[in-house]
Amino acid sequence: MTAPLTSVRKGLRIVHVVRQFLPNRGGLEDVVANLCRAQLRMGFRPSVVTLDRLFSDPGRLLEREELIDGIPVRRIPYRGTSRYPLAPSVFAHLSDADIVHVHAIDFFFDALALGWVLHRKPLVATTHGGFFHTRDFSGLKAIWMRGPTRLSSLAYRGIAGCSANDARMFEAVAPGKVRVIENGVDLGKFRGASSPEPVRRLVSIGRFSKNKRPENLIATMSELLRSGADWHLDMIGVESDWSEAALRDAVARAGLARQIDIHIGLDDAGARDVLGRASLFVSASDFEGFGLSLIEAMSAGLIPIVQPNAAFTALAGAYPVIRLADFAAPSEAASVVTEAFSSLEASRGALKPDIEALAPYSWQQVALNYRAFYEDALRG
Repeated sequence: MTAPLTSVRKGLRIVHVVRQFLPNRGGLEDVVANLCRAQLRMGFRPSVVTLDRLFSDPGRLLEREELIDGIPVRRIPYRGTSRYPLAPSVFAHLSDADIVHVHAIDFFFDALALGWVLHRKPLVATTHGGFFHTRDFSGLKAIWMRGPTRLSSLAYRGIAGCSANDARMFEAVAPGKVRVIENGVDLGKFRGASSPEPVRRLVSIGRFSKNKRPENLIATMSELLRSGADWHLDMIGVESDWSEAALRDAVARAGLARQIDIHIGLDDAGARDVLGRASLFVSASDFEGFGLSLIEAMSAGLIPIVQPNAAFTALAGAYPVIRLADFAAPSEAASVVTEAFSSLEASRGALKPDIEALAPYSWQQVALNYRAFYEDALRG
């Protein structure tokens, strides 16, 4: 029997299932943590089930249970690779759920659908870009999307695409179940943090994964420095496909050890300090599920110059301050960066992003969108 809407709004027990969570730092982890915090403030009872090891540090075993910012976290073992970790014990942690919210399209998405006859819990999911972050195995991914993903989607009462591109992609395999709920952003974390005066300093934020193309940022820095101007790049992130050693080696081989600083695993205060010395944000990412780091950068007052992937292009249509540049062509990207800085300098800083225009991405609003999403799912 479906719960009445009054009970949906308060005391709802939501089990979020996600492959990686705090203390790991990244876009997916931040989204789930911030959504849980917002849901706690609304009177919900969110909890998290996640894996017991970080992909960036697989030799370290995390606590099986922990309370983080009031969020109960339960961690379970897994086998296999980070691309499709196998963790069947997830089924033992759903008994107290009123609704199960799966984040990303991976083993959990498929297993909880296949095992619905065992747990009988209402299922919803958020796409977070699906599994198309890189072009690797694109043919196999397309087949998997049309086959197993389509079948798994039948068990879900609703699917939230965190971008219009995600929604279009999943509507093809789960027609009538998909809606756009863009990710929220902690707009206060870096609010107004950028340098008060225009400086030739760039910053990138994001996991050092293959799709982020850090090698293209390094090549663009080489082009910028040909002009003789004193450019500097700060790269903030955590290890992924690129290890810290590999990244530092690439910087050294380019002869840019003094012009590029790499910051691994900074906390928010440390990242804010780095942003405070910069004026421009850059991203060479081939794929983004949403564009969280771009919104964070604008909240800091940084001018964004980014790769024209689907998510960034959509955001550029809404925010003209965003400039698109193909970092796969470093000389072209360097020209766009130089022009952006010249415009900022000529305006004496007046061309900075309008932080108030980012209000639709506040977590309060996004949590309200998810409340309506859950209500529709529970009616179903």
